[in-house]
Amino acid sequence: MPELPFSFARDQQTLLQGDRLICGPAATALGLREARRRAGQPLTVERVETAAFETRLNAAYQHPEETDADLTFDVEPRDSAVLRDLLEDTTEAPVIELVNQLLRRTVRAAASDLHVEPHETGLRARLRVDGMLRTVMDRNDVPVRRVTSRLKVMAGLDTSETRLPQDGRIALRHGGRDIDVRISTLPGQFGERVVLRLLDRHTGLLPLDTLGLTQTQETTLRRLAARPDGIVLATGPTGSGKTTTLYSLLRLADRGQRNIVTVEDPIEYHLPGISQTQTNAGIGLTFAAGLRATLRQDPDVILVGEVRDAETAQVAAQASLTGHLVFSSLHANNAIAAVTRLRDLGLENYLIAATLRGVLAQRLLRMLCPDCRETAPPTKEEASQFATPPRELAHATGCTGCGGTGYSGRRGVFEIVEISDDLATLIGANAPEADLRQRVPGETLLEQGLALAAKGLTSLQEVHRVLGDH
Repeated sequence: MPELPFSFARDQQTLLQGDRLICGPAATALGLREARRRAGQPLTVERVETAAFETRLNAAYQHPEETDADLTFDVEPRDSAVLRDLLEDTTEAPVIELVNQLLRRTVRAAASDLHVEPHETGLRARLRVDGMLRTVMDRNDVPVRRVTSRLKVMAGLDTSETRLPQDGRIALRHGGRDIDVRISTLPGQFGERVVLRLLDRHTGLLPLDTLGLTQTQETTLRRLAARPDGIVLATGPTGSGKTTTLYSLLRLADRGQRNIVTVEDPIEYHLPGISQTQTNAGIGLTFAAGLRATLRQDPDVILVGEVRDAETAQVAAQASLTGHLVFSSLHANNAIAAVTRLRDLGLENYLIAATLRGVLAQRLLRMLCPDCRETAPPTKEEASQFATPPRELAHATGCTGCGGTGYSGRRGVFEIVEISDDLATLIGANAPEADLRQRVPGETLLEQGLALAAKGLTSLQEVHRVLGDH
């Protein structure tokens, strides 16, 4: 365990590890003296930059041995929000400590969501890691209502209202990292179910070349981002990485001379130099209303979080016709299906043909854990799915490093369709989706997934789980 209190090490930028003293650029004389006093031996000083110091500090104070099994529940939680860093809250009342431990585990596992679910005999907590839920606690001695009340207090929700759903927000810090938590409660048979979505602002935005795009796909996206007007859509199910890709496109479009405005729900990352607006349906600030308002802000590029209804689709189309470049997301199974979805939302064919510039469909495939993956020759059925069957296919097994799942990390597969003049003509003529599909070059999502399986990066089971069989 580290020999300096976390808050002291963080504030004085001095980290004591055995006979080594790691110092950040703002290390203080007080921190150096206290570290030497506690060590009681000569120390080797290592000076690092701010980012490296924060990384080392977070790793040193993770408390990997902590568990919730030893906690007892005999103290009422305090009715105050968590204002300190989660790594400082290690001696709190048992209910508060349990909640803090769950949040720390969620951050350490790089999970996107934490599910707190009451059931008939107790409480279960699950994390969504790499798109899959993983149980981290299931106990029958937990005071369910006190745990959910603690979460509601942290989010500033009404603890006395247990009959209606509520939504809120918690601002946390973990090891100096700012983490925005969106919380949603839902009444259930055995108590209120709570789901927390974590947005780690420390993660930052991914450069376009790290998303998993091919060189041709990256070139196409750069060309779309340079367009002066039109609509560019990202499609896929929830959690497929659409927002990350759209943010990466915004970075391409941001050249200093363009006014970029976003309307989002929620704002996932703060983008320097870009004006971002959070929707609030409760007061009438919907995507459509926000989009209309941005048009009076002299924008060049507009990001609309999602095209959910006919009104938003109409305003987006009109914005693109008046010389604006509009990025947005849409729920559709593939790139060409976005045209059918826009038709369903009431957009006329001539408007779609005149405004749609490109559509990107994407999915995220879990990559096999490099430490425990195993390979074997493909069966006859497996080999039949490849044009050129590989000699071996890799399979997931599971180890401690990957939490027994057999997978570690995810990678995107993309289908990018740039609307050509021929495609625009067919769209304007109300051509069916099957006819449009025949005019689209390039590999399908499934073909790209099979290519990753043939290289041993993912399993055939994962490809079919995410992309289906066709």
